[in-house]
Amino acid sequence: MAGLFDQIKIKGLSLPNRIVMPPMATGMATEDGEVTDRHITHYVARAKGGVGLIIIEHTYVSEDGKAHKGQLGLYDDKLIPGLRRLVAAVHAEGTGVIIQLTHVGAAASRNITGGQPGGPSEILHPRGSEIPHALTVPEMKTIAAKFGEAAHRAVAAGVDSVELHGAHGFLLCQFLSPYTNRRTDEYGGDLTGRLRFPVEVIKEVKTRLGKNMPLFYRFGADDMLEGGLTRQEAKLAAQQLEQDGVDVFDVSGGLGGDGQRNHTEQGYYVPLAAGIKEVVQVPVIGVGHITEPEYADRIIREGKVDLVAVGRLLLSNPDFPKQAAVKLGIKL
Repeated sequence: MAGLFDQIKIKGLSLPNRIVMPPMATGMATEDGEVTDRHITHYVARAKGGVGLIIIEHTYVSEDGKAHKGQLGLYDDKLIPGLRRLVAAVHAEGTGVIIQLTHVGAAASRNITGGQPGGPSEILHPRGSEIPHALTVPEMKTIAAKFGEAAHRAVAAGVDSVELHGAHGFLLCQFLSPYTNRRTDEYGGDLTGRLRFPVEVIKEVKTRLGKNMPLFYRFGADDMLEGGLTRQEAKLAAQQLEQDGVDVFDVSGGLGGDGQRNHTEQGYYVPLAAGIKEVVQVPVIGVGHITEPEYADRIIREGKVDLVAVGRLLLSNPDFPKQAAVKLGIKL
């Protein structure tokens, strides 16, 4: 079986190893969402440290979908040059780089967006500040187009592909969750209805990607709230998302955000990822306080996941991949 430092090819994306830097918000962007020199220093340090793939932090596709100050944006062509500089700097170190595209939906704050948030239904989000308005179908079509336009800009900036944020209570996750989606039209109700909008976004984005670019999807495989998406239904959803174009599942959980923040055990989301891997044919990323090279290598060799995301540890120790190789007796 492949191990942590074996190469992996996903469609046209070839990675030197299976260590992923997951998307982690830095708050370093300008007021308009532009890349700064601090971003470049931050990401290049992790590329130099030997990580195989960097997923650039969550990036809003439209101004009504912005989550917080200092968030990266890709809602306008003026933001392409900055992202191009960042991508080129990471690529110069031999590291793959994709970018996560997001819309915060019902969890938006009026203080950030200047208006009432919009979501699937008039249901207060677990971390929302006010009840959202229920998005109309034309509004949803506009948002789907914004995702596509942002993906086009990302490709123009030279990324290897994009990841859609369908976890942690962001908009795509809100539509899938029965907790936040109480619609009675074709975008609500059963699993097929609740998946309709995420699938429309996937199809819109796929039209902007090169044929060999794999589409990543941050997938919330358990809402961890009563009345929310269960692990059993998430498996069915993953199978449908795979059929509709998802090429890699980046598995997490928690409708209200990282629902396991109080958990300190290593690999606390790996069981979720392993469950999804049982029912899909595409690669799966496992995450959750992964700190030991031996553990990361083992869960790949055991077939639980195909790649591992190392987050907090990479923030404090950019050289973790190189040190992990030494510890495992691997020559880079």
